[in-house]
Amino acid sequence: MTTTPEGVSLGMPQLPAPDYPDDVRARLERDAAEVVARYPDSRSALLPLLHLVQSEEGHVTRTGMRFCAEVLGLTTAEVTAVATFYTMYRRRPSGDYQVGVCTNTLCAVMGGDAIFEALQEHLSVGNGETTDDGKVTLEHIECNAACDFAPVVMVNWEFFDNQTVDSAKRLVDDLRAGVQVEPTRGAPLCTFKETARILAGFPDERPGAVEATGGAGPASLVGLRLARGEAGTARVVHPRDGGPHDEPQDTVHEPSPGEHLSSHDAPQETSASDPSHPSPTTTRDGGASPRGLDAAGPTAEEGE
Repeated sequence: MTTTPEGVSLGMPQLPAPDYPDDVRARLERDAAEVVARYPDSRSALLPLLHLVQSEEGHVTRTGMRFCAEVLGLTTAEVTAVATFYTMYRRRPSGDYQVGVCTNTLCAVMGGDAIFEALQEHLSVGNGETTDDGKVTLEHIECNAACDFAPVVMVNWEFFDNQTVDSAKRLVDDLRAGVQVEPTRGAPLCTFKETARILAGFPDERPGAVEATGGAGPASLVGLRLARGEAGTARVVHPRDGGPHDEPQDTVHEPSPGEHLSSHDAPQETSASDPSHPSPTTTRDGGASPRGLDAAGPTAEEGE
């Protein structure tokens, strides 16, 4: 049914989506053929194709879904069912930078809720809304598997670790002003459209982007070290405001080499968005896979 911008149904069937202009469609068809060729069953290419059409307009339009359906021999209903299931596919125009504040349990208690509330007020937008200049879309997001760097803010799926209200405000202000900002880990930041094309499986051709890596911190890697027999039994980290029960409260507990420290137990030398809240440097176990042709595989979210 056709609806007004206010969401009121007019009771009339929706007209078919318009097609892309001829030159745009020809270009997308060439890219789509390259994507589809990677899969033994063409319909398996739907997820990267949705990223491809998202890279064209910044969100998945009805035209984009029609294109995917025609290329893969699917119905628009089948494509719509997928496009509306995954949150990485935007259904309405959004900003050049998707700023996501993790509000899952650990990030929330470490300050994520406060950051999200402060950014809504600072940017004068609500959840999922975009600033008037079209630069920033703000949203709260679920866990991004970076709990030892909590609270985490992501911009176009790149990590900005150990944020505070002030550092997050500076981050969005810089994005809106066109100031180059560097993620705490991973590849240099690019626009949301560029990110969508990379997620479609096309290589990031920016100099140095593929070589850029990022890694998990000590808290994320303790299980791996235990499995390798490189550390003793993990201990429960004592509260910051007190030591273990069998030690005097004014005694500083010195961990043994086999004990695990989270990234919040002690500052570690690294660069971060906020100098007073550093995050760990990359360890030998923490190197992330470089971004390139292997980006065609499913994302963490799409693998749910």
